[in-house]
Formats: sequence, C-alpha cells, structure tokens
Amino acid sequence: MAKRQNQQQPNQSQAGTNVQKVRQQNQQAQQGQGQQQFGQEFAAETDPQEVKRQNQQSQQKKNQQNQQNQ
Repeated sequence: MAKRQNQQQPNQSQAGTNVQKVRQQNQQAQQGQGQQQFGQEFAAETDPQEVKRQNQQSQQKKNQQNQQNQ
C-alpha cells in the first residue's frame, strides 16, 4: 500500500497552522502591538461593575470566615 502524501496548503504547516498569520503575530508582538490588542479584547468583555461586586462579595466572605476562626 502506498503512503498517503500530506497535501498541505502552501502557507500552512503540517499541523495546519497558518504560517503567515503566525509570523505576522510574532512581528506585532515584537513591536509591542500584540499586547495592546490582547488587552483591548478582554477589556471589551469585562464589566467593571460586576468585577467590583464580585470582589466585594469575596471580601465579605473572607471577613466572615476570619471572624468565625477567631
């Protein structure tokens, strides 16, 4: 039985990674642009009011546990 040859796209690695896109991302990261994009992506998904509320709840729980342990 003959071996099947892996027919990959010219811009893709054997694993199927887009080589050109990886190179572009690496270049952006070296220039410091990648970090800004990453930060903005998560900033858009974060609700600061909800985070504050959760932090406050966590602190209250922590205080209650400390009082019980004393």
